[in-house]
Amino acid sequence: MQTRNKIMEDISQLMTNAMGVAQGAREEAETAIKSMMDRWLADRDFVTRDEFEVVRAMAQKAREENEALKARIAALEDKA
Repeated sequence: MQTRNKIMEDISQLMTNAMGVAQGAREEAETAIKSMMDRWLADRDFVTRDEFEVVRAMAQKAREENEALKARIAALEDKA
């Protein structure tokens, strides 16, 4: 009976160790893939979300200034 318990304990310990190894391998793979993706994205010269938002705000401001200048020109032309 004790032999059976020892075998079960050994199998249980083996499974626990295997799960630990699998978890470590998963974490290593995730880290490697994330690193690879970061390098790939950096090589593509993609902009960050913050950079995009700044340029978008600049374009919106330029568009609004352009519309205001068009209205001003039209008003000056009407007076002439």
